[in-house]
Amino acid sequence: MGRVGFTTTIPVEVLLAAGQEPVDLNNLFIGANHPQQMADQAEEAGYPRTTCGWIKGLYTAALTTEIDSVIAVMHGDCSNTQALMETLELQGMDMIPFAFPYDRDPQGLRASLYKLMDRFGVSEAEVEREKKRLDEIRRLCWIWDDLTWKSDQVSSFENHLKLVSTSDFEGNPDRFAVEMDKLIMEARQRQPESGKVRLAYIGVPPIFTDLYQVLESMGARVVFNEVQRQFSMPYQTENMVDQYICYTYPYGAFARLADIKAQVEQRQVQGIIHYTQTFCYRQIEDLIFRQKLGLPLLTLEGDKPGKVDARSRLRLEAFINMLG
Repeated sequence: MGRVGFTTTIPVEVLLAAGQEPVDLNNLFIGANHPQQMADQAEEAGYPRTTCGWIKGLYTAALTTEIDSVIAVMHGDCSNTQALMETLELQGMDMIPFAFPYDRDPQGLRASLYKLMDRFGVSEAEVEREKKRLDEIRRLCWIWDDLTWKSDQVSSFENHLKLVSTSDFEGNPDRFAVEMDKLIMEARQRQPESGKVRLAYIGVPPIFTDLYQVLESMGARVVFNEVQRQFSMPYQTENMVDQYICYTYPYGAFARLADIKAQVEQRQVQGIIHYTQTFCYRQIEDLIFRQKLGLPLLTLEGDKPGKVDARSRLRLEAFINMLG
């Protein structure tokens, strides 16, 4: 078994069908003991200070982890990924490009999938079998999500952590499923944490390491983690193409809006936190969400990995107090 890293959620079924261990470099970076040092290492290697903190962390994570190759999502994620791919290639890393079609065209996605399957020497039938196996594991994550917003038995951070982990299933889907079964059983025995301000979190996962704990301490709960939930592929689909067409994140703000609107209404959300990463083009999308979502919205910007800064704490507290 080899290990394959990637820069954002990709059709992980292909890697698993090929007997590879999937490694989400984002989770390695932000889960490291000293993630800021990893970003600093990228700057020492020549990355500009004004580069997104995530990109810098991905660069160091790829070079300091035992992996055989990296799949770089060239379209549907970060506009800096091409430069990341080139600088990793400069260091001798085996790079594999993948692209989600901008127009959400099934034929375009099928072409990208087939190219990836050819690269790893697996057939469509093998990949579809792997999808069916992962469907059962993903259903456990949907239950976990329900325990967050329906019964208030799973915390904001717990919801974030396990949903974001479905990008690579922590390298071992079977072990991940056993752990989820255990966690669900334990959560169902808890007393509900009701009475808190109900928030939605939209945008990429935060570079802040304690955001959810801070919100909980202020009397709020995130009952909808938009992109993290999307990583769990929360749809009943018949095949791989349908699954990754339904997956909203790669297709822009308007593709995400319908899902966000439906979920904030269903989950009785009172306010929205839109997280934006410093130096990321997605900051511009904030004006779309402000005009289209129709709920109080706080734009929260993060730069470096670490705890929530004092200014952001004050803004969060004021926002929660206003909603309360």
